[in-house]
Amino acid sequence: MARVAQARSLGKYFLLLDNMLVVLGFFVVFPLISIRFVDQMGWAALMVGIALGLRQLTQQGLGIFGGAIADKLGAKPMIVTGMLLRAVGFALMGIAQEPWVLWLSCFISAIGGTLFDPPRAALVVKLVRPHQRGRFFSILMMQDSAGAVIGALLGSWLLQYDFRLVCAVGAVMFVICAGVNAWLLPAYKLSTIRTPMLEGMGRVLRDKRFITYVLTLAGYYMLAVQVMLMLPIMVNEIAGTPAAVKWMYAIEAALSLTLLYPIARWSEKRFRLEQRLMAGLLLMSLAMLPMGLSSNLQQLFTLICVFYIGSIIAEPARETLSASLADSRARGSYMGFSRLGLAIGGAFGYAGGGWLYDAGKSINQPELPWVMLGIIGIITLFALWWQFSTKPVEPSMLEPGN
Repeated sequence: MARVAQARSLGKYFLLLDNMLVVLGFFVVFPLISIRFVDQMGWAALMVGIALGLRQLTQQGLGIFGGAIADKLGAKPMIVTGMLLRAVGFALMGIAQEPWVLWLSCFISAIGGTLFDPPRAALVVKLVRPHQRGRFFSILMMQDSAGAVIGALLGSWLLQYDFRLVCAVGAVMFVICAGVNAWLLPAYKLSTIRTPMLEGMGRVLRDKRFITYVLTLAGYYMLAVQVMLMLPIMVNEIAGTPAAVKWMYAIEAALSLTLLYPIARWSEKRFRLEQRLMAGLLLMSLAMLPMGLSSNLQQLFTLICVFYIGSIIAEPARETLSASLADSRARGSYMGFSRLGLAIGGAFGYAGGGWLYDAGKSINQPELPWVMLGIIGIITLFALWWQFSTKPVEPSMLEPGN
């Protein structure tokens, strides 16, 4: 038992190291895509929205296949291969001069994410005890926030020289990630049994409650992904410089590092997971509604603060709830399928958000996309309330052995 406990402890430290490298590599590049191609190159926001939506739809939509393969082959080969593909996608993005090249780079990057993301999520479920998962997810998200602001700062600094340099640094980060995983990651099995691909996928597809929950989250993700598309554009427009985007991520980092863990610890003792998810979504929706009316950075950053606080409340609960509803006999398949809501919500959030942004500008109604997103958030909130009011998550589902 002491060896098992030591292996779990070392595994958790590795997950933290791996997560920091992945977050840094991602955020060096992705927050600056909309600024590069919309602001600097003059492309329509819809073109960039399609690229970002394609990445989201491909990576998360195919997640169940990546997870099912990982259930069969193990985590390590999938993670290393996926990270190398992500590096190739970033390198191609740096030379994109036409929309189709940007779309192709996002597609290759997405295939890489399809391979490495579900097994990494399943490793968290495998190595972290159920009663510790909420706190561990909170620590990961604090790390995400710190990595996001550091990555955005580095990317913004590099952008003043050349966007190709931004992408090259992101690519190198993922090559380093692949090397670290190839060197340090043990050959873990993800599930309690070596589940054949079709059997693992079948378990998920027969779980109607899990499918309904995952699809409902598409509305939540339509709001969440605007951190990568419309929020950077909005900050850049009002501030008049892309350098201001880093302050948006600095706000997120400051709030996450000071509030995320205490809120998670306080709320997990008083509220059910689904209640915390819905409370966070409500704040995010209310922040979206007036966003388009902001006329200065103070107003905009105030609303962004409310949005981030909602995300801080919702995200650990959402991730823990997904893990709690997963079948331990097919963890990779479940965690892969759980990304489908992000695939659908991300695709519609990016492409639809870009289209609404262009439409709002053309008819001189800049508040249009923000009001629509707020309404979608409220509808999603009612859908979640309906699901969990009829069948709340049982405490027994969070016990060891689930």
